[in-house]
Amino acid sequence: MRFCDATSILMNTIKTVCVYCGSGPGTNPHFVEAAVALGKALAQNNVGLVYGGGSVGLMGAVATSALDHGGKVTGIIPDFLTSREHALSRVQEMIVTRDMHERKRLMFERSDAFVALPGGVGTLEELVEQLTWQQLGRHSKPILLANIDGFWEPLLALLTHMRATAFIRPTLAVNILKADRVEDILPKLRVTAASAPDDSKQMPPDVAHRL
Repeated sequence: MRFCDATSILMNTIKTVCVYCGSGPGTNPHFVEAAVALGKALAQNNVGLVYGGGSVGLMGAVATSALDHGGKVTGIIPDFLTSREHALSRVQEMIVTRDMHERKRLMFERSDAFVALPGGVGTLEELVEQLTWQQLGRHSKPILLANIDGFWEPLLALLTHMRATAFIRPTLAVNILKADRVEDILPKLRVTAASAPDDSKQMPPDVAHRL
């Protein structure tokens, strides 16, 4: 998979990407195909993968693909999910946390950007939390929806509805990226990351600790 030369100068801007996704494969085979393609793209572009640590579903597909293509993978999983989601033993780094709060904090701290592949309630919760922190000005790391076969269109419609009904105020932007194709994900993340001031990409340590 090749990316346009215009973004090659930004290669070092994004060093790690956190991927949120389902612990199941879903009903559409394109979802697994996209997870495999994303894992391969991250590895081939020397971008580390940070993810939920499981070996099943889309989580397993993206991580296994990254590893199979020589990529660096960090899994972060709470202790109570190690058996249920079958923690992937092949990863270079597996961090077992006490709870979900610690998991999400470490995923934030170790990532330069966030991508949401298709998934369920857990994926949505992780995604929305990052959007909330960004909206409140706690970080400016890029957040992208991998809108495979239009999976995230209902969420995008809901965000539009929230803005139209004034629950998302004009002064609180929701800066969410969208890519319908896997090959567009990294270029969009890089361009967005390059335009954000360095000191605005990190959440203050005291705030991260409380969250």
